[in-house]
Amino acid sequence: MYRILLLSVLIFVSALTVTAQELIESKKDTAVVQPQGLDSIRPAQRLDNVKPKYINQGKIAGRKAIFSSLMVPGLGQLRNGITVYRLAKVGAIYVGGTMLTLSYIDNNKNYHFFLKELIYVREHEGKHPDGSLYVNVDEQGLISAKDLFRRNREVVIFSLVGLYLLNAVEAYVDARLKYFNVDDVSIKFSPDLINTNTMYGFNKMTPGIKLTLTF
Repeated sequence: MYRILLLSVLIFVSALTVTAQELIESKKDTAVVQPQGLDSIRPAQRLDNVKPKYINQGKIAGRKAIFSSLMVPGLGQLRNGITVYRLAKVGAIYVGGTMLTLSYIDNNKNYHFFLKELIYVREHEGKHPDGSLYVNVDEQGLISAKDLFRRNREVVIFSLVGLYLLNAVEAYVDARLKYFNVDDVSIKFSPDLINTNTMYGFNKMTPGIKLTLTF
């Protein structure tokens, strides 16, 4: 009888121990799983509150276009997109550059020719070289011709630099306008009366057209 009672007590204590262990393990699992669930939810909630960063595509394209045109004239226009209009602009750039280069070569050649003629005349007491086409031109005339072609050469150099810079600026503006949104801009024409003058106490009204620009 004593043994049976002791065995029953041992079985009861073992059952309580197993039950207590199961409760502790279930609480641990709950304590581990619950923070993971919260951690998986919180980043999503934070991402929802983060505003997307605005990227100005026109500004980026403008920088690429201006650097491309500074490296190779006309490249920025082509990188903005190949169209007939842009191809015509690139052609105009190179045609203008070619004409200015030829003008520089011609003016530089004439400048050195008259400079050489002037030096010869000064060294030989007013005598021109044999076969010269400017025998009847005096020293002052040679100086004026030399200075004229020198100024023309300088003007051509400034024009080449201006064309080079204009090519880069035009590529930049073209790239910015490519991404410029004009959907909200509208123009409306409507008839209207314009008060031009007052005559005999009455306002003189003239028919006209009213232009309304909405942004």
